[in-house]
Amino acid sequence: MHPLDYQELTALGLALALGLLIGLQRGWALRGEAAGTRFAGIRTHALFGLAGGMAGVMQSRAVGMATVLLAASAALVVLGYWRSTKSMTAVSGTASLTGLITLTCGFLAGSGEYALASAMAGTTVLVLSQRSRLHHWLRHIDETEMMAIARFALIALVILPLLPNDPLGPYGAWRPRQLWLVVVMVSGFSFAGYAAVKLLGPARGVLATSAAGSMVSSTAVTASLASKLRDDAGDAMVLNAGVALASGTMFLRVMLLTAALATFSARQFALIAAPGMVTSLAACWLILRRRKTASHEFEDGMKLRNPFDLLPAIVLMLLTMALTLAARWVLERFGNAGLATVLAISGSVDVDSAIITMGNLPSGTLTARVAALVLVLPVTLNTLFKTATLVSLAGWRKSWPGASAMLASLVAVGGGVLLVF
Repeated sequence: MHPLDYQELTALGLALALGLLIGLQRGWALRGEAAGTRFAGIRTHALFGLAGGMAGVMQSRAVGMATVLLAASAALVVLGYWRSTKSMTAVSGTASLTGLITLTCGFLAGSGEYALASAMAGTTVLVLSQRSRLHHWLRHIDETEMMAIARFALIALVILPLLPNDPLGPYGAWRPRQLWLVVVMVSGFSFAGYAAVKLLGPARGVLATSAAGSMVSSTAVTASLASKLRDDAGDAMVLNAGVALASGTMFLRVMLLTAALATFSARQFALIAAPGMVTSLAACWLILRRRKTASHEFEDGMKLRNPFDLLPAIVLMLLTMALTLAARWVLERFGNAGLATVLAISGSVDVDSAIITMGNLPSGTLTARVAALVLVLPVTLNTLFKTATLVSLAGWRKSWPGASAMLASLVAVGGGVLLVF
C-alpha cells in the first residue's frame, strides 16, 4: 500500500480549486436559470476537477481505475449534453465542453502539471467571462473586417510556420521565416490599431497600440501608422503623435534591454538615450496639445479603412532584406574590424539584434563608453530608417510632425553623446 504524500494532496487540492474556479463562473453565468435546468454548476464542476485529479494521482498505481473514472465522468458530460438537446430548443455545447475541460484540468493537476492545468483553467474562465463582449464584437464585424481576419490568419498561422528558417541567398543573409515575420508584425499592428480605435476611440486607440506595439517593434508600428496617414485613415495629428510615442517607447525598450543583456554599458547608454526618449514623449504631448487647440472634430466622422494592408509590410520586408545583405557583406569583407558597421546596419531595422550581439561579445572586448557609443549607431540609423519609411509612405506634408519628432530625438541623442564623451 502506497502512503498518500503531500505532493499528491497538493495535486488534489489544486484540481478541486480549479474545478471550483470554473464552476464559480458557470454558476454565476447561469444564476438566472430555474433550478434543475442547468446541466452543471459550481458543485458539479468542482467534482469534475476533483475526479480528474483523482484519476491523475491514481494513474501510476491503478491505471485501470483511473481510466474508468475518466471515462465515466466524460460519459456523464456527454449524457448531459444529449439530454439537453432533447429537452431544449436552444442548444449550446458550452456547458458540456466546459465540463470536459474541467475534467482535463483536474487530470493535469493530478499528474503534476500544475502550471499547464492552471493556465488552461484560467484561460477557460477568461473566455467564458467574455461571452457578452465576444457576442457584441461578432454582431458588429462587417464583411471587410471578417476578410481581414481571415487574411491575417492565413499569413500568420498558415504561411509563417511553413516557411524554412535556414539561411538562404547570398552570404546566407536571409531566413524566410524571420523575413515573413516582419510582414506578420506590420500587418498585425495595423489590425490591432484598427481594433483599438473601434474599442477605445481614435485618439486613445492609436496611442495605446503605438505604446504597446513599440515594446516589440517601433519600426513595424511606424510603418503601420504611415500607411494610415497615406490613406487618410485617421486623424493625422493623432497618428503623428503615435509615431512620436512609438519613438519614445523604443528608447525606453532599448535602455531596458541594454540593462538586461549588456549591463556593463547600461549607465553610459542611458545617459545618451534618455534625452531622446524625453524629447520624443514631449513631442507627442505637443502634437496632441496642438490638435486640441485646433478644435478637431474628426473623431465622430473618422473613416476606418481596410484594416489589412500588405503594402507597407512588403516594403519593410524588402528593405530588411537589403540591409541584412549589406551587413553580411561588410562582415565578410572586413571581419570583426567592421563590427560597429555591422551592428549599425543590422540594427537600423531591428535595434534589439544589435544589443543582443553586444551582450554576447567576450568580456572586455569593448569598454563601457565605447560600447555605449557603438549602440548609439543602430539606434540612430533605426530612427533615420523609420523617418524615411514614414515620409516615403505618407509624404512630408502629412507626416512632418512625426518625422520632426524623430529627428529632434536624434539631436537630443547627440547632446547625450557630448555629455558622455
